[in-house]
Amino acid sequence: MKKISLLLVLAMQLTFIVSCSDDDVTHTNGDSETTEDINDKTGDEDAYVEQYADTDFEATDWTDATHSKSADPDFEEVFADNVVKRLDLVITEERWQSMLDDMTSLYGAFGGDSGAGNGPPAGGPGGGGLVEIDEDPIFVPGEVFYNGKEWYRVGLRFKGNSSLQSSWSNGILKLSFKLDFDEFEDEYPQIDNQRFYGFKKLSLKNNYNDKSMLREKVATDVFREAGLASSHAAIYEVYVDHGDGPVYFGVYTMVEEVDDTVIDTQFSDNDGNLYKPDGDGASFAEGTFSEEVFVKKTNEDEADYSDIQSLFAALHADNRTSDPEAWRANLETVFDTDTFLNYLAVNTVIQNWDTYGRMTHNYFLYNNPDTEKLAWIPWDNNEALQRGNQEGALALDFSDLNETEWPLIGYLYEDDTYKAKYDDYVREVANNIFSVSNMQAKYSTYATLVEPYATAEVEGYSFLNSSADFQAAISELNSHVSERATAVDNYLN
Repeated sequence: MKKISLLLVLAMQLTFIVSCSDDDVTHTNGDSETTEDINDKTGDEDAYVEQYADTDFEATDWTDATHSKSADPDFEEVFADNVVKRLDLVITEERWQSMLDDMTSLYGAFGGDSGAGNGPPAGGPGGGGLVEIDEDPIFVPGEVFYNGKEWYRVGLRFKGNSSLQSSWSNGILKLSFKLDFDEFEDEYPQIDNQRFYGFKKLSLKNNYNDKSMLREKVATDVFREAGLASSHAAIYEVYVDHGDGPVYFGVYTMVEEVDDTVIDTQFSDNDGNLYKPDGDGASFAEGTFSEEVFVKKTNEDEADYSDIQSLFAALHADNRTSDPEAWRANLETVFDTDTFLNYLAVNTVIQNWDTYGRMTHNYFLYNNPDTEKLAWIPWDNNEALQRGNQEGALALDFSDLNETEWPLIGYLYEDDTYKAKYDDYVREVANNIFSVSNMQAKYSTYATLVEPYATAEVEGYSFLNSSADFQAAISELNSHVSERATAVDNYLN
């Protein structure tokens, strides 16, 4: 009976997917769950315990190109620029409820923020009311349907930090997802080394605090066009069936994972240490190093942090001002300063407040085996392309930066040689990649593509208060690039 039920679900999903094309947008919203519905179901005495009883199935849609680890990542298929593709997640009612129960245990009642609505909570993202959580939400097995094919028992969980907590507490069920296609291969041998067109892991980001729904996508484009290692991204419409048929969860941005294919495809060797720093020591302020802050994403079993410690030592060497040439030479043996200065120029021109210089997170460091130097990789760009919250994005001359608190910026910018390189990159970015004409054309193309899907979002699954919010956000992006052109001209001249 389980096999028959699975085939019926598959048949219904395939019928639904085939009936919708990219040219004829049809949204089936299903019955939206209210805050009361979710909270009424959570906190039951009989908590759901995963039994993995659904192991009797055949992976009939499996092909080498679509499901096998042997396939190279298909970037054109997964990260297309000229179409909004559809992704369906199917999760059993019991497993969905276990995800909601887990979120309640982590963050409290759904919609529990006293200022519940469609915007960020009082104080802004990362502000008042948010709690520190050291554990991720739970993974559950679920099915992924795309382009008429099924991926089986995929690991699905909610993801995010302040964006996840804020969305949940504001009663918005459009939550970000992490997808791991062979997370449950031990429980389901049929999916051993399962991949999605060559990708093991992907992030579905909910475009929190971004009513244009383009910031993550555009920022990753700009970083890669500047020659930096950076994730690919693409726009998807996402449906979730958690027991009562497909529900439109809205417009998401699919983002390539750094610890999966970014280091596999954008570096010639993927065996180096990859770190995702998070915490006080991630500022690189003197004396703040701790292993716990520099979270390893590769070579986790090797307790060797000597590359990070060497960077701390070189950065804070006594000869920084007395013998800057020797200081630079020593620093460049362990840190790819040119890549960092290129990144810094791009990030500061486009503006991004939610990263290094303001926040001690949202970047990776990769010890590239080819150079034996730590290279900077940007991450999490939904807050880019705007002045931002709290203190806002940094000034082009970093006059609003405390150099001892953020020495990777402050010390390098204070050095005449590095400042000259930074200025060259600023000029190049503003005159080419991030020129007004180039960016406004890009915004126009993407906005036309995304608008039908964005304005079809429904209450409880959207950060828009009305469809007019989307066009207003696009206008803000167009104004922003013009303002940045003026700011760069004033800085350089």
